[in-house]
Amino acid sequence: MRYLRIVLAVLMMLNLSVAVVAQEMLEDGADMEWIRYEVEDAAHLVDLRLTQTAKGYSGRGYAVGFTNDTGSAIFSVEIEQAGIYEVVVGYRAPNGEKYAMFLLNDEAVGNVYLPATGTFSQAHAGKVLLNEGINTLTIEKGWGWYELDYIALRPAETIQIPQVSAEPINPNATPEVRALLQFLAANFGKRIIAGQQEYNGRLMRDTTYIKRITGKEPALLGLDFMDYSPSRVERGTKSHDVEAALDWHKRGGIVAFTWHWNAPKGLEVNGREWWSGFYTDATNFDIAAALADPESEDYQLILRDIDAIAVQLKRLQDAGVPVLWRPLHEAEGGWFWWGANGPEPCKELWKLLYHRLTEHHQLNNLLWVWNSISPEWYPGDEYVDIVSCDIYTQPLSYGPSPAEFERLLELGERPKISAMAENGGIPDPDAAQAYGAMWSWFMTWNGDILRDWNDSEHLRRVYNHPLVITLDQLELWSNL
Repeated sequence: MRYLRIVLAVLMMLNLSVAVVAQEMLEDGADMEWIRYEVEDAAHLVDLRLTQTAKGYSGRGYAVGFTNDTGSAIFSVEIEQAGIYEVVVGYRAPNGEKYAMFLLNDEAVGNVYLPATGTFSQAHAGKVLLNEGINTLTIEKGWGWYELDYIALRPAETIQIPQVSAEPINPNATPEVRALLQFLAANFGKRIIAGQQEYNGRLMRDTTYIKRITGKEPALLGLDFMDYSPSRVERGTKSHDVEAALDWHKRGGIVAFTWHWNAPKGLEVNGREWWSGFYTDATNFDIAAALADPESEDYQLILRDIDAIAVQLKRLQDAGVPVLWRPLHEAEGGWFWWGANGPEPCKELWKLLYHRLTEHHQLNNLLWVWNSISPEWYPGDEYVDIVSCDIYTQPLSYGPSPAEFERLLELGERPKISAMAENGGIPDPDAAQAYGAMWSWFMTWNGDILRDWNDSEHLRRVYNHPLVITLDQLELWSNL
């Protein structure tokens, strides 16, 4: 028999009192019952209040007030045996889909995705590795504008990594692309590739910083086609990121490109500068209207922009450089113009990108990395080689985000290699292994994110960890 008890820590002025509010017995076995902890009984609420306005909640009420930056519900759970537990959240999100921040023992575990719902529903919060004794589980604001009813726990197993395909979606993929995908598939679930996004490929300040701190360099270099966007080039921007990619490949490294696609037109609106033109609020360019009329000027501008990036990708293909290609990133957030009109125009734009680049331009050096986690946005397995998401929790928090990892594995009809395509804090390799959330790679964002979200000790530990692949361990291109 296994016992799980929950205790409520009630802080009143400067005195701390602890009360046991529930005790349940779980039978050992595969089909464990959920143990539910109502927010009105089992949580210390910070800048939240209880209400009973909406119908259909569990227990005697639910918590509102997640519009406050300091709003949080803190559950204290005591267990007699350490282990992995699965967590779900009872909630309501009547104002659209949201994300809540989930913490274990004051360290961020990851973001909990809360699909839009006007009725009380349940969302998977992932798995947590609970210590023997008292653990605190905290729900913080995140995006806010949702309501919390309860959390529930049950014992669980570590995440099982499925078999993934090493066959590219493009049947004409180059030998370099095939070698890279085979390498990623062979290591998926076993080791994590270290990646770093550079702000300026000419200066390489972030990788230089990592080498100075750790003695190692990332295996994967992240770069951006942002300043190759025609609406930026016509205003004088220049980029050396393609040259940086060529140099990195010569050193034996792996190259990834994203594209902060400056809108083709309609810039300098809402008081925003032209160089902010990839943001939704910095352009009036309407992607849905453009795609609806292939004869329109706006549609032709989309093709113009894609063709401009094709020129740069062709330079890489001619040099034998395979690219982890991640356009239209973070679309479901809506803050970039390619996601501003919802999932359907974005999926159509993704397919247009794929066909224009692979068929019209015959670019076969790309592995297509999808970068949204919601099933409604997914363009289909036939258009995606690798699935990914971007994770920013809190500075100096190194949790492996198992909930996001599991959701990516379930995204398509067939499981795909899953990557953390952007991150703040680098996931702790030992924690990733303990949870089974062994991301294919991490890609720490540049500048202050790298330095302020990861202390030097953590960087040294990660980059010298046996589960992490760094540049000196790559021999990908020697036999091609």
